[in-house]
Amino acid sequence: MNRSANETSHGDANHGIDQRGWPPASTLAAGHARGAILALEPLSFWGGYDAALGKIIEKSHPAHGQSLAGKIMVMPRAKGSSSSSSVLAEAIRNGTGPSGIVLRERDLIISIGVIVANELYGVSVPLVVVDDDVFDTLYRCTQPIQIDAPHEGGEARIEIVSGTTL
Repeated sequence: MNRSANETSHGDANHGIDQRGWPPASTLAAGHARGAILALEPLSFWGGYDAALGKIIEKSHPAHGQSLAGKIMVMPRAKGSSSSSSVLAEAIRNGTGPSGIVLRERDLIISIGVIVANELYGVSVPLVVVDDDVFDTLYRCTQPIQIDAPHEGGEARIEIVSGTTL
């Protein structure tokens, strides 16, 4: 049975985080990704992210100026316009978007952006939803993570990659 963490992981190797009891993540879009986490407050991609430059441009956002390129975006949900899905899809196509996404809540806007990027451009970005406790742990995590979400609608595994610098 897939778990959202490696069954053989050790708490000490992952800075005291014991992943063995994590419930499985739910896969909204299949894929595999590994990278550093960028934990974000809700972001509107429409007017808040420059898909060409790959930067958060919303001036009031706490992560203003940071890039999602190659990162695992950990965010509770999106905010703002449904047009955000088109900006996210373009960022993924350009290689300036996240390589994986972990959400606390199912989000139609983010889901559509990821699905469109896959369907139109053939770029897969895993999109998973985790429970509150796992989300809170990942949101504070400073280690890189790996997402293995092999089947849309199935269970996904999220693993903290210990001893790795990205």
